[in-house]
Amino acid sequence: MPVKLPPDTSKMLLCPMPGLITAIAVSEGDTVEAGQALATVEAMKMENILRAEKKAVVKRVPVSVGASLAVDEIIMEFE
Repeated sequence: MPVKLPPDTSKMLLCPMPGLITAIAVSEGDTVEAGQALATVEAMKMENILRAEKKAVVKRVPVSVGASLAVDEIIMEFE
């Protein structure tokens, strides 16, 4: 059988756990630096701040505050 390669998710911020988006700290077109807060996900009454891993430009933010997400749903994409 052919080996199926995993999709490239290096230019995406994925939801690490099922939860509710309580804040989005950046908008489309913003340049973010490594360590900068991008979004906050509330899961099991705990707020988890998701931070940028490297410098990038925000391409798209398909979710809004109040959205309920599952694991690995896209929160934002980078260029």
